[in-house]
Amino acid sequence: MRALVKTQAGPGLTLMEVPEPAIGINDVLVKVRKTGICGTDLHIESWDPWAARTIHPPLIAGHEFVGEITAVGSNVSDFHPGEIVSGEGHVTCGRCRHCLAGRRHLCAHTIGLGVGRDGCFAEYVALPMANVWHHWPGIDEEVAAIFDPFGNAVHTALAFPILGEDVLVSGAGPIGLMAIAVARHAGARLIVVSEPNAYRRDLAVRMGATVAIDPRERDLHDVQAELGMVEGFDVAMEMSGVAVALRTAMDNMAHGGGIAILGIPTAEITIDVNEIVFNQLTLRGIYGREMYETWYKMTVMLQSGLDIKPAITHRFPYRDHAAAFAAARSGDSGKVIMEWAER
Repeated sequence: MRALVKTQAGPGLTLMEVPEPAIGINDVLVKVRKTGICGTDLHIESWDPWAARTIHPPLIAGHEFVGEITAVGSNVSDFHPGEIVSGEGHVTCGRCRHCLAGRRHLCAHTIGLGVGRDGCFAEYVALPMANVWHHWPGIDEEVAAIFDPFGNAVHTALAFPILGEDVLVSGAGPIGLMAIAVARHAGARLIVVSEPNAYRRDLAVRMGATVAIDPRERDLHDVQAELGMVEGFDVAMEMSGVAVALRTAMDNMAHGGGIAILGIPTAEITIDVNEIVFNQLTLRGIYGREMYETWYKMTVMLQSGLDIKPAITHRFPYRDHAAAFAAARSGDSGKVIMEWAER
C-alpha cells in the first residue's frame, strides 16, 4: 500500500510503498478514505524538538481518518466489512486503574496512533477493536474524518457548564474554530475570540463568535466593557499554547471561572498563583477525548443541528501532500483534508 512515512530523523515525509498492516485477533483493518492534518502531524513533518524527542522512525504518520472496514480479527464480533468507521487515536493499556474504571482517557500508558504506532496516512490502517467508532447514519464523511480533533473541541468546550455563560476562546485554529461552534450550540451567551490571524478571525465569526479580536490591537477589558460585561468571563478555552494568552485569560476571568487548557506550549509558562487562589479559578488540562462519551456527544450534537463543516477549508488528494501540509501550516486555513480513495 502507499503511505506517508517518516523514514528517518529530519524534516519531511516520504510517499512510498509499504506492506499492508497485519491484524491480530482483536484488531480491525480499515481502508482509509479521508484523513485530516493535525498540528501534531506538522510537528512530525517539520521535525521540531518535540518530534525529535518523541518519534522513532520509520513511522507512518496521521491519526485523523474515516474509512471502510475490510477485515476483522477472529475475536471481533461487533464490526463488519463495509461499515464506515473512524478511530480513537489514543490506544490505551486496558489494565491500569483508570482503564479498569472506564476512564480510559486518563490512561498513563497511552500510545498515540501516528505517534507511537503506525498511523492512518496510508491506504489502510489497523486498530484494536476497542479504538474503532462505528459512525451513525447521516454523518458527513468529511466531518467523520475529523472526529478525533472534533472530540478535542467538544471535550474542551464542555469541560465547564456553558449554558448562558460568557466565553473566551484564545486561538482560532481548527480545534478552536470547532469549539466556538460547540459553545454556541450549547447555549453560551457571548463568545469572544482572541486570534491574531485575520483569516481565522473571519472563520471564527462564521462559526458563531460574537466578536473576534486581534489581541495585539485590542484589550479584552475594553471588549468586555463594549459588550456590557461587568464581572469577566465565566469560561475560557486556551487553545493556543501561548504564554501571554493564558495570562491574559486569567486576568479577564470572573471570580470562580474555569479555564480549559488544550493548547500545548513550546516552553514553560510562569503564572501568578495568587490570581488562581484569590479569584478562585479552576484550571483544567484537556488531553484527547473521553472514550466514548465525547464521541457520543459529538454525534448527537451533529444530529441536533451543530454544523462544523465551515471549519474545513482545504481538500487535497494524498499525492499532493506537500501542498496540503503547506496549506495547514500557512495559518490561512481551517481544517485540511487529504483524500485517499482513488477516483
